[in-house]
Amino acid sequence: MQSPKNSRRSLLRAAAGFAALPYGLAGAPDEASGGITDIEGVRVGHFTESRRPTGCTVVLFDHGAIGGVDVRGSAPGTRETDLLNPVNTVERVNAIVLSGGSAFGLETASGVMRFLEENHAGYRVGSLVVPIVPAAILFDLSLGDSKIRPNAEAGYAACRAASKALPKEGNVGAGAGATVGKMFGMKAAMKSGIGTASLSIGTSGLIVGAIVAVNASGDVLDRETGKILAGARAEDGKGFLDSMAQILGGRTLARAHRGGNSTIGVVATNATLTKTETAKLAQMAHDGLARTINPIHTAFDGDTIFAAATGSAARADISSIGAVGAEAVAQAVNRAVLAAAGLPGLPAHRDLMK
Repeated sequence: MQSPKNSRRSLLRAAAGFAALPYGLAGAPDEASGGITDIEGVRVGHFTESRRPTGCTVVLFDHGAIGGVDVRGSAPGTRETDLLNPVNTVERVNAIVLSGGSAFGLETASGVMRFLEENHAGYRVGSLVVPIVPAAILFDLSLGDSKIRPNAEAGYAACRAASKALPKEGNVGAGAGATVGKMFGMKAAMKSGIGTASLSIGTSGLIVGAIVAVNASGDVLDRETGKILAGARAEDGKGFLDSMAQILGGRTLARAHRGGNSTIGVVATNATLTKTETAKLAQMAHDGLARTINPIHTAFDGDTIFAAATGSAARADISSIGAVGAEAVAQAVNRAVLAAAGLPGLPAHRDLMK
């Protein structure tokens, strides 16, 4: 009998239709950093396209979760975000999808809905169930054949691959085609990916976790030192331009980076929160992006953070949960670039550190 880890790897490969990814699949995640699946009732599945760097990631909530969202970038691609406004009726979500493929990638949510309906999960309307599946996308169409993008079948496959295991990081799922450091064009950019992290709060049993696909126009900074981990590269390819320093110096931004971005993610907790508090968690979690990506929330990024509260633990102070959520997001952003593997013409952090 296969081990759960080997079984999960087989599911991922079968879903994507590959024997080995040609795009540099990153290694296993760092167990010490934890992950969003440390929260009871949360599973994560990736679909990674074998024909070009793109894919999708689904976060499933086995018993539903109170949902919230906060969109800060000015070029978002989203689905069902209005439903998450605290003034609206439906409170619980069944899954959240993060996808590549730009607006085309929103189709992945339809496949997730089909999977959930088959498993009788959703908002009950008489004898029917309507799965509630918010989604957000990032732009990765500039890598490879733009006609190849995640679709409904990709979303369904990601659900079938979903597991309680610590999610893979780097060049997988929604992070497969993620890049950073594009303020001055793709020729200076670097490869990024998807990362996850979790934090426990004292001995309370409260956990906050995050998963983030980092596709920013700005540079990614070490959350502790502020040093650039990945970003716009100098002409010799061996150092960094420092995007903010260049902007302050009056350098003109490249038109090529416009619309080719967006950092998207999910922050989740087992705390019992109201819908309004969950929206506040999403809002505070953006601080984690601000600590690790500079510039962030530009006119050409669609930065979106979803929040989910499963309620399997006791009520908690939202200010504390939000502060920890921001730190979990910051750690997940750093993990995304540290776990990424380079592509031709797009080195990753590990390549520059060799």
